[in-house]
Amino acid sequence: MRRIRNVCAFLLTAVTAVALTACSGGGDTAENADGPVTFTWWHNGTTDTRKAVWEQVAADYQAANPGVSFKIEPVQNEQFQTKIPLALQSDSPPDIYQQWGGGQGEGQLPSGKVADITEQTSPWIGSLGPIAKDWAADGKQFGVPYVGHTVGFWYRKDIFANAGITTPPATMEQLNEAVSKLKAAGVAPIAVGGKDRWPDAFYWGYLATRHCSPEELKKAVETVRMEHPCWLRAGQDLKAFLDTQPFQPGFVGTPAQQGAGSSAGLVANGQAAMELQGDWDPDTMAALTPDKDLNSKLGWFPFPTVAGGEGAPGAVLAGGDGFSCTKRTGAACAKFLQYLTSTPVQEKLAAVGAGLPVNPAAAQALTTDSLKSVFEYTQQASHRQTYFDIALPTSVGQALNDAIANFFAGQGTPETIVQAVNSAAAGNK
Repeated sequence: MRRIRNVCAFLLTAVTAVALTACSGGGDTAENADGPVTFTWWHNGTTDTRKAVWEQVAADYQAANPGVSFKIEPVQNEQFQTKIPLALQSDSPPDIYQQWGGGQGEGQLPSGKVADITEQTSPWIGSLGPIAKDWAADGKQFGVPYVGHTVGFWYRKDIFANAGITTPPATMEQLNEAVSKLKAAGVAPIAVGGKDRWPDAFYWGYLATRHCSPEELKKAVETVRMEHPCWLRAGQDLKAFLDTQPFQPGFVGTPAQQGAGSSAGLVANGQAAMELQGDWDPDTMAALTPDKDLNSKLGWFPFPTVAGGEGAPGAVLAGGDGFSCTKRTGAACAKFLQYLTSTPVQEKLAAVGAGLPVNPAAAQALTTDSLKSVFEYTQQASHRQTYFDIALPTSVGQALNDAIANFFAGQGTPETIVQAVNSAAAGNK
């Protein structure tokens, strides 16, 4: 009894209120989907809105499943890269943790701690569409996405109109024309957060997706080798685009999302006309400007086509947020992850701008017409290419992002970007 009381006293100071009923007793099993179980849950919802949603989700699930309780530990997004590998080497990894899938997730499997939830998810995982494959490896399911993300251009309709741009660019030539008109109008055409590097990679990633066929994209990710000329063409097109000087002054040192001077803040406050970013951008911008009417001024268009490209028409560069389970509570965790894909939970996530629902029935809860357009475009896309730094093994993806960021800073060539990938894959980074 003393031991249980002491544990509860510790929880009072260390975890959220949702965890308190965990002290009512009960053991944990890997096989019993209904518990009794106390989940340790690491997610990246550190802001008040997102954090509150997850707390409510946990409370609702706990009320409907008396054998389940939670110990919730929000973790800063960037810390997952170091905390998860360390936790998976320990004897007490979290039962549920934030997971972005792809090569990054696959790299965690050798730890032996990640639960194979194929059996529990097989009856329903197909309903989520192709995004669920990012959380699978060798035919086994090691996680579940709860929202998807799609990258495209977010633009200011009022600034476009003032510059005489009546239709969003559909080709790279039209994008270059728009850049010229916006410069003539005295506004930075495009904002990019070069300091954070990963936004730079969206440009090369999209150009590669436009130039390379779906078969070549799949082959390169599976073999971790880029040999087709299409990869060089992506860099060559990027060089030509950079030569038009489309970005704000000092873009290499500009953060992506931190403060009004970030790339998102520049668009939010009318100092730049557009930004290539994910569907989360309007939510990010809203916190960086006093303009309460911002959403009505924002529009979205997909990345333009390229001349002679072999990519699938309408292909999207995309990703998602999900969770993986560790083995201690695998069956119960899988049941909870299914709950996260239910319509009520998906509507909650859509309503706070967490991302695009993986359950289409919740799309009606998206808060703006622009987000609904992104969702529809994604649903109809002929090919979905996962961000390359996620699709590839972590070390290779990092090498790619570094090479692209250096290219943005004037260092390197289209060849060095491809060489960075192939060298990192060969262990020569």
